[in-house]
Amino acid sequence: MDGNGRWAAARGKERIFGHFEGVESVRAIMETSAELGIEYVSFFAFSEENWGRPEAEVSGLMDLMMRSMKNETKTFLDNGIHFRVLGDRSRLSDSLNAAIDELDEATAAGTRMTAIIFLSYSGKWDIRQAAERLARAGSGDLEDYLVTAGVPDPDLMIRTSGEKRISNFLLWQMAYTEFVFTDTLWPDFRKEQYLDALKEYASRDRRFGKVK
Repeated sequence: MDGNGRWAAARGKERIFGHFEGVESVRAIMETSAELGIEYVSFFAFSEENWGRPEAEVSGLMDLMMRSMKNETKTFLDNGIHFRVLGDRSRLSDSLNAAIDELDEATAAGTRMTAIIFLSYSGKWDIRQAAERLARAGSGDLEDYLVTAGVPDPDLMIRTSGEKRISNFLLWQMAYTEFVFTDTLWPDFRKEQYLDALKEYASRDRRFGKVK
């Protein structure tokens, strides 16, 4: 979800203002996904590398995460949405971790859609920690130890704001994911832009290395 800071700067506002507006795009994408019957939708909200950003911005993002979870709890419950957070949660505050666990548990019965927020996540970290857990267990498949165990690999990855790289996201899981890149900044990415990306995805011929 790229472009929040640039969106705010273009309006003469601080970067955090763009993050607040970006929450509205998250809501729009979740609502549209639910309408279309999409069972899993994920948002790369904060990478491991993002910890290197200015302390005020990081603090503001964590506060925004806490506030958004509280504000959206009723929406998740009313619409049968299971809310999950995946990533290196050891770096999150105790209060944020407690709030995440509480909302995850409260929405666990939701079967209409699973909404996943990747927070403090790194694809390299995910593979490394999975390999370490697999080595300790002595058996099994690497996929069983990734933080996404039990979650289908993504069919489509959308990246906004003109960036055209993976940026350490789901490196193992996106082996056959289709990519759609758009110049639209995340706060401007709403239902219309999402449907355009889905239409482009639907036009792709997915062969998974085989011949049809």
